Amino acid sequence: MEGLEGFLAYSLRDIPYVAITLMIAFTFHEFAHAFVAYKFGDSTAQKQGRLTLNPLKHLDPFGTILIFIAGFGWARPVPVNRFYFKKPRLAGVLVSVAGPLSNLVLALIGFLAGYGLARTGLAANFQGFYDFLDIFNWLNLVLFVFNLLPFPPLDGYRILEDLAPNDIRAKMTQYEQYGVLIFIIIVITPLDQYTIDPIFQFILPGLWQGIDNFFYQLFF
Repeated sequence: MEGLEGFLAYSLRDIPYVAITLMIAFTFHEFAHAFVAYKFGDSTAQKQGRLTLNPLKHLDPFGTILIFIAGFGWARPVPVNRFYFKKPRLAGVLVSVAGPLSNLVLALIGFLAGYGLARTGLAANFQGFYDFLDIFNWLNLVLFVFNLLPFPPLDGYRILEDLAPNDIRAKMTQYEQYGVLIFIIIVITPLDQYTIDPIFQFILPGLWQGIDNFFYQLFF
């Protein structure tokens, strides 16, 4: 068992919590994309069965397994056809933002649940639940921040595409085919100390602390 943990990004004790979190976080993230696209007139995802909270419709087997091994991964991207949008730029931005925003909302719900339970004085009886919330809140904040990075194929890159002038957008689209390669280079090479590491060292801890302080003041 100890040898197995050497290949995993999480301890065996935390694997069930991580699995449940990813099932919820990925599902709501992709559903949010599909739902907002549908509301703006694009039924592409709905016709492909992606306008659902069924995790099996959204989880990517390889992307999910990779999270347990490398600490990062992905779900199946929701198909979006901008042709159906009356206001393509606005709709495109809102569809892209919806995914990361859903993860922020989930994290806020997690903090709310934790502090709400603590306020009842029963927190000591639910240590396992708090262990789960620590992972649930952290991974949802990671997905919120990470997906807003301006690298293809992340949502942040899609947002930049929709905000960019048409000539620049056309050039940006050309680089999407190299998105996965660029992403991997950024994550697993020494470049990560300039791109990914600062996020985990400063941005995410700062965001966590800010939310934690807010709910502490709210409940106590």
